[in-house]
Amino acid sequence: MTDAAPPATCDVLVVGAGPAGSACAQALAASGVDVVLVDQHRFPRDKVCGDGLIPDAHAALQRLGVHDEVMARARRVRHVGCVGPGGGRVDVPGQLAVLPRLVLDHILVHAAMRAGATLATPWRFDAPLVDGERVVGARLRGAGGVREVHAPWVVLATGAVPQALLAAQVCRRRTPSAVALRGYVKHDGMVGRIDALEVVWHRRLARGYGWIFPGPGGVFNVGVGLTHSHAAGADGRSTMADVNLREMFAAFAEVHTPAGELLAGGALQGDLKGAPLRCSLDGAAWSRPGLLVTGEAAGSTYAFTGEGIGKAMETALLAAQALLAQRREPLDDAATRATYERSLRALKPRFEMYERANRVNHHPWLADLVIWRAKRTPALVRRMAGVLDETANPGHLVSARGIAKLLLPMR
Repeated sequence: MTDAAPPATCDVLVVGAGPAGSACAQALAASGVDVVLVDQHRFPRDKVCGDGLIPDAHAALQRLGVHDEVMARARRVRHVGCVGPGGGRVDVPGQLAVLPRLVLDHILVHAAMRAGATLATPWRFDAPLVDGERVVGARLRGAGGVREVHAPWVVLATGAVPQALLAAQVCRRRTPSAVALRGYVKHDGMVGRIDALEVVWHRRLARGYGWIFPGPGGVFNVGVGLTHSHAAGADGRSTMADVNLREMFAAFAEVHTPAGELLAGGALQGDLKGAPLRCSLDGAAWSRPGLLVTGEAAGSTYAFTGEGIGKAMETALLAAQALLAQRREPLDDAATRATYERSLRALKPRFEMYERANRVNHHPWLADLVIWRAKRTPALVRRMAGVLDETANPGHLVSARGIAKLLLPMR
């Protein structure tokens, strides 16, 4: 895509053209809204991510009308393989796939453009334009200098880094909820041997987990994630836990044989790359007059699993719905914000479930217990599949009552 300067005015300015920004822009443009979509990078561009598409992502892609296009490029997967510290494993079925964000985001941004959105890259959000307390556009910075875009509404879909949130004065926590490190490894010999989304818990993975996701073309997404990565100290400042992600990555290769074989015999594609995550709809104000915050900027990633693509798109579509609901009415800032924030509050309990399930990452022996019982209880495997489909509560599996049930004799 060629560089382009954004127009000086539009109805809605969407900042960030990842899954959230592109989904929001597409939904608005398809309804006749004059949308400008900007991103600080040229497309196609890489994005550090696990690349896994779970059922909520499939549902959002279907709503956007791009599911078939995505699946034509993705690697279809039938199970999540949950592996405990003791080596036990249970395969949980689900509607799953893997597609690198380099490809996925390119598909989504093109869909937004086909719907009528204007894409401008590379432009970085510098500061909001304000009239009193209300945001009325943004100042963008690019290679050609500074550009002001005036718009009745701005949607921030800028991901987990806090700079745009700080500039817009909606940041409530600078530090992320979690951090991750991932790499791509090509190994044709492992194709068919690793054919599930493997998630691994182990004592040496320090309050986190490792993963191997098989992607298209014999390339595997391999990584480690550290949950609750930052904690407040005595001085009130949040600092990262004393964990070296590269050492954690090396430990993953030592404790999980397929990871070790993959890294020893495969070819690393590029460098290992790290990224922050914002989880549980926490860490930022969801709106201020004239501005909505959506996607991972609003904390749309699930704490327990680190999955965020589906919920990023889902929250963005909720932002678009809130803006469209007021389109035929006189500008009613409060009503639009209330509609959007009410829809996010309705999602919040789901994120709280995953926060409760996060105790598995802190106490890996719980994974062994759940896996041991699931191998003997088909109903429990169905409940775990329900977690993927969002019809079951993951927190219930590792609550005090849930653990007691796991320990009871089987009937």
